[in-house]
Amino acid sequence: MLRPHTFYIENLGCFKNQVDAEYLISALTGKGWTALDDASEAQLILVNTCTFIESAKTESIDAFFQLRKSRPDARIVLTGCMAERYGKELLEMIPEADAIFGNRDPQKIVDIVDGVAAGNKTAYFPPNMKKAPRRQKFLSLKNSVYVKISEGCSNACTFCAIPKFRGTLSSRTLDDVTDEINGLLDSGVKEINLIAQDLASFGLDRGQEDFQKLLDRVLSRKGDFWLRLLYLYPDRFPEFIIGYAKNDSRLLPYFDLPFQHASHRLLKLMGRKGSDTEYLDLISRIRSELPDAVVRSTFIVGFPGEQNQDFDTLLRFQEEAKLDWVGVFEYSREEGTPAFRMQSEDAFELFRPTAALRKQTLEDRQNEITAKNLERWVGRELEVLIEEPIKGSAMALGRSFMQAQEVDGLVIVQGEGLASGDVVRVQVTRRNGVDLEGRVLVPASLSR
Repeated sequence: MLRPHTFYIENLGCFKNQVDAEYLISALTGKGWTALDDASEAQLILVNTCTFIESAKTESIDAFFQLRKSRPDARIVLTGCMAERYGKELLEMIPEADAIFGNRDPQKIVDIVDGVAAGNKTAYFPPNMKKAPRRQKFLSLKNSVYVKISEGCSNACTFCAIPKFRGTLSSRTLDDVTDEINGLLDSGVKEINLIAQDLASFGLDRGQEDFQKLLDRVLSRKGDFWLRLLYLYPDRFPEFIIGYAKNDSRLLPYFDLPFQHASHRLLKLMGRKGSDTEYLDLISRIRSELPDAVVRSTFIVGFPGEQNQDFDTLLRFQEEAKLDWVGVFEYSREEGTPAFRMQSEDAFELFRPTAALRKQTLEDRQNEITAKNLERWVGRELEVLIEEPIKGSAMALGRSFMQAQEVDGLVIVQGEGLASGDVVRVQVTRRNGVDLEGRVLVPASLSR
């Protein structure tokens, strides 16, 4: 049975989409609507779509039609990246949708929600958000929050469609981000995850290099917390971060550097400037100052023009770099990108089996590298943030500094009475695949 003035958000895609969903929740609850944990009784359903690659778009469309089939009486809004990418045409492509809402300023959902609930079909695309609203609910795990410091990207990688639907770089103000982080830390949040398409570009759209200023402000405050940096463009790596992490343990020595490839020739085709030797030098500089530093990256295989020697270069790089975590993706041919014109659809389809094989090869090798890297932690101590207890046991799942939410491994912790959000000191007893196992020694200072 439909419950009036209730809503449900089906959130898809990346952590940036998750933050947008949290903004939507705050805006709607502030207008008197009630958030539900499932769609079965919601009057309004928002599908927060992703369209980064073809598979993500397919997942978003499938999610919409499953919800439409199960809830023909509900009003369903398509929002997120698909809305921005296809605009008003999306209503023509998917006429079963009741409304299309752009993702540039999620809090503007209040401008259309009553009309949509009343049956008005609409498409609304607000301009970029000026000031982030205070979020009332977080979709991330307890004690760990994502803070999006900018929108869009101006790096112009040839394979990437993000500027098409997220726009070019648009940074929040330094004061706005600082105020949000201070508020979160004051409320007891343990881990702040800074996210953007390129963190180091923060402020460049207004002629300011504000990223270092932001870290200065956050790290100047007292207190025990984790500051995790997610996505640092390796061709413009801010060297000062190494020294900051060395001098302040709250800035986690976790480096998310999306190299994408190692062949200079192929990277140039991708619109990037790096090479295998430059990237190896960067990794060496990090590890020479921070021996326990963790480096995560992503690789793309099957990019137009990728030859055997390019892949061989990537394999050699993988072996020498010994990265801790790697996500491997097959190239996705995205309409509207420069790379789309580099290869015909027939050529793309013909190369897909080779790309799939290369992806599997890299993943298999990386699992071995990751396992070897993790072995060095056996017998050592780590501070672990508990994510969730394992029901029916005196154990819980958690993460240390070396593990970001969802994308990396976990620490399986043995200890009585552990709860989500606890921070405990753990001695690592063994490696289990890409996870670690350990036992609680002493609860950390911020435990509950």
